[in-house]
Amino acid sequence: MAKLPDFKNEPLTDFSQPANRAAFQQALEYVRSQLGKHYPLHIGANELNTPDTIQSINPARPAEIVGTVSAGRKEDAERAIEVAAEAFKHWQYVDAEERARYLLRAAAEMRRRKHEFSAWMVFEIGKNWAEADADTAEAIDFLEYYARQAIRLKNASEQLYTLPNEQSELQYIPLGVGAVIPPWNFPAAIMVGMTSAAIVAGNTVVLKPASITPVIAYKFCEILWSLGLPSGVLNYLPGPGGAIGDTLVDHPKTRFIAFTGSKEVGLRIFERAAKVHPGQLWLKRTILEMGGKDAVVVDETADLEAAATGIVVSAFGFQGQKCSAGSRAIIVDSVYEQVAARVVEKTRQLTIGAPDQAPEIDQGPVSDAKAMQKILEYIEIGTQEGKLLCGGKAKVTPEGGYFIEPTIFGDVAPTARIAQEEIFGPVLALIRAHDYAHALEIANGTEFGLTGAVYSQSRERLELARRIFHVGNLYFNRKCTGAMVGVHPFGGFNMSGTDSKAGGPDYLLLFTQAKSVSERL
Repeated sequence: MAKLPDFKNEPLTDFSQPANRAAFQQALEYVRSQLGKHYPLHIGANELNTPDTIQSINPARPAEIVGTVSAGRKEDAERAIEVAAEAFKHWQYVDAEERARYLLRAAAEMRRRKHEFSAWMVFEIGKNWAEADADTAEAIDFLEYYARQAIRLKNASEQLYTLPNEQSELQYIPLGVGAVIPPWNFPAAIMVGMTSAAIVAGNTVVLKPASITPVIAYKFCEILWSLGLPSGVLNYLPGPGGAIGDTLVDHPKTRFIAFTGSKEVGLRIFERAAKVHPGQLWLKRTILEMGGKDAVVVDETADLEAAATGIVVSAFGFQGQKCSAGSRAIIVDSVYEQVAARVVEKTRQLTIGAPDQAPEIDQGPVSDAKAMQKILEYIEIGTQEGKLLCGGKAKVTPEGGYFIEPTIFGDVAPTARIAQEEIFGPVLALIRAHDYAHALEIANGTEFGLTGAVYSQSRERLELARRIFHVGNLYFNRKCTGAMVGVHPFGGFNMSGTDSKAGGPDYLLLFTQAKSVSERL
């Protein structure tokens, strides 16, 4: 392969430019014309329609069907694993550069259709224009980055020392068949990243997309299939977690499970994957990212205006439906009132509405009716645990969309449920700390350890946080969301998962095993 240019992150779209607004609006109209179509299972070279279907709906207008997909059954999952296992016999020996070319060509196609992919997410999961655009850009970044990392791993032997009269080689060989189970909140980026990493490392994949965002996953799979990816390397299998998920995890030919989602489901996968089934020749590997209860810490030396902005963006970007969302703001007592007032003021300026209407809309709907009910239940709990400063209600729309006002509770105890449990919605707990040391103690006082941010002008305090703030992704004087591929390897500690560090130089190692070969000359 010719030398590739250095990796660069895909630029985000500037929607203040009329040409960009017009192009995105055109993509929205195109996707609108495609709504309601049906998508089959895709196992090997075969498409399959099953008796049961899953509806993907627009959470801003629940009566609007984005698409339907066939729902896989247990026997379909078993068949997909067998097909993937057969494809692995060949795919594992395909040269890394050839595998990388599939990713690079897929990235080029996604780049050409960037607004189209973003528009699908506007409809399917209620992302606003900027959030959808960033999601697609990150998906492109994963394809470009992992292609380069696969080529780098091919040359791992260069890092070895040699002995006289002996030739040594280090190979990172693929694991086998993997179950890839991505989340709905980054239905392009995380789905593409997990899937492409597994494939470019030489594995074959059974992709079980999130049941509320299966269409965008199909659109990505279409790209790889259209590029001639060999049959059986990527199999598309939406379906219920009980029938499909458990089968994929339990099957003796499944070699690894890559999952991003809730702590509860992640722990279930971790436990089930540990069981060795008859005929199983390996210990299954789990690559798990399971969420967070992330904190933004503000001390009295901080730029308080920047801190207030960072708190609002961290808490309410994509309606707080990010594992990295800053759902706790821990503020030292001497500036608590001042920061709280600015956070509330900025939050009240956020606009709410169906995100396909205009790029200026800040807050779209939450994911579905079930999520809405759960979030409203937590808001009710919050009224007993803190002082409601703004929001606190569902926003009723004529179409019955799943909208919730951005909600802030003040003077929340560090041990309160809304300060400890992942809500995954637009709910922020403001916590008062005695001083900076107390703030860091509170920040570390949950079972999670994904992201965190510190706003301070004190070098000594930042260095203290660098040492003891126990999160996988720590940011100083900026928001705690928005990790960039190749810049901020992403993954967390404790109950946030296995610290897989997606978008980092060691991520592909999780999908491979090292084989050392030496020959006496």
